[in-house]
Amino acid sequence: MCTVSFISINNKFIITSNRDEQTSRPTAYEPKEEIINDCKIIYPKDPKAGGTWFSVKENGMVVVLLNGAFKKHIPTGSYSRSRGLFLLDIISNANPFLQLTKIDLTTIEPFTLVLFDMEKLIEFRWDGNNKYFKELDAKCNYIWSSATLYSKEAAMQRETLFANFIATNENIDEKTIIDFHMYNDGDFENGLVINRNDKVKTFSITQAVFEANEIVLNHLDLLKNKKHSIAVPLAYMTNQFQ
Repeated sequence: MCTVSFISINNKFIITSNRDEQTSRPTAYEPKEEIINDCKIIYPKDPKAGGTWFSVKENGMVVVLLNGAFKKHIPTGSYSRSRGLFLLDIISNANPFLQLTKIDLTTIEPFTLVLFDMEKLIEFRWDGNNKYFKELDAKCNYIWSSATLYSKEAAMQRETLFANFIATNENIDEKTIIDFHMYNDGDFENGLVINRNDKVKTFSITQAVFEANEIVLNHLDLLKNKKHSIAVPLAYMTNQFQ
């Protein structure tokens, strides 16, 4: 939920997310399928709140969450629903994009969503007052850093690392992208994998690889040193951003 990249390469779309979390929080359950609002959703579940930061729907949609919008905010402590549960509300909706345009978010803490359905890539931000929609070019590459954990300067430094990774690697695939998401060069404060005085750590890396007829979901639990992969056959395709 704290670092997300989107890469379009060799007829594949690959979305990868690092989850940085307070060490007092339990590690997530490995990704499993659940039926939510009559939809098959596969996601790693947070045991504390029951939500998630990374979810895949059987029709080919992926929705990924980052905490915060454009800058670090001051939590009010009076939010009606966790952002992780809200993410599941959105991806299980028949038309997630339309739902985002209509829903009242005034009692939801600021967040950023990255939504992709193999046709359109959408960035959505809620800053606590206003909604911001941006359609991105799905043929390009992007990286996002959570505004709650990373300063603007740190985010820009990561963008430079990402651009160099893209420019200097001829054979980019899901494995080399995971390697990039593991990189910190000794910078445990703002690297891709962090450890801030054993209080905030990178718990896991989750990745969706879009193939022709399926999505492969990879999940690396960095604390338990476990890897889990699951293939999600695409039941049907429909553009949900209309």
